[in-house]
Amino acid sequence: MPEPRNIHTIPRSVSNRGFMEKYARPGMVGLACGDTLIDRAIARAERHVDPAGAWGRWTHAFVIGERRCDGQLWVIESDLEVHSKHIRLGAQENRITKYDDEKMYTSLALLDFGLPPEAVTQALAAGLDMVAGRTRYSLRELVGTLIALRHPSLLPKGNPLERPESFYCSAFVRCLFLKAGIDLTPGLDIKNTAPENIWRSPLAPEAWLLAGAVPESRIAGAVDGVRRKIRLTRIKRQRKSRATGKLE
Repeated sequence: MPEPRNIHTIPRSVSNRGFMEKYARPGMVGLACGDTLIDRAIARAERHVDPAGAWGRWTHAFVIGERRCDGQLWVIESDLEVHSKHIRLGAQENRITKYDDEKMYTSLALLDFGLPPEAVTQALAAGLDMVAGRTRYSLRELVGTLIALRHPSLLPKGNPLERPESFYCSAFVRCLFLKAGIDLTPGLDIKNTAPENIWRSPLAPEAWLLAGAVPESRIAGAVDGVRRKIRLTRIKRQRKSRATGKLE
């Protein structure tokens, strides 16, 4: 799957807050990545999305909501948040300032799918319904997707660990857009949608990218991808040589 055709790369001298305040608009999809253990696990599993085997760039997805009377843009997302004596698992609303933390969110991106106002309203209304209904975050389904990524033939099929009325982040985003009549990643089961799949959506003609310093884990993943490609090429050549009776 290709990346968005028109990517505007914003220099890292711009802060996370400055990036969001300038470019975020209701109905856009936000993507984020950090360098926690969970981020690394998701990014590594997403290497199967890339033909060269490079680790995924994105590990979380959310939808930009409306600017409220407090003067803040809000986001709608399905996330796992743990605070002192307080845990939130599932559909929730948060101020966009949640993504100000540049150590937690080292890279950010915004995808503009060019939704008409009525589609934006439908997607955000669907999100608010799921927030009000306390739709749960599904770690089980996330694990199911990570398994399916290793076996591409499983991706169009149902998530093997599916739970009703439960969505992890990128499946939640895709669900909201489906409610507005737009399928961001055709060919994949809704609950087998990774953040990297959304980044590569053929329906996103334009994107804004605030790339941070590349974490060491991501560099290692890229190197692993190149080594894997070289190894597979060597194996294919050896097999071909054996088949023709000529060993290299």
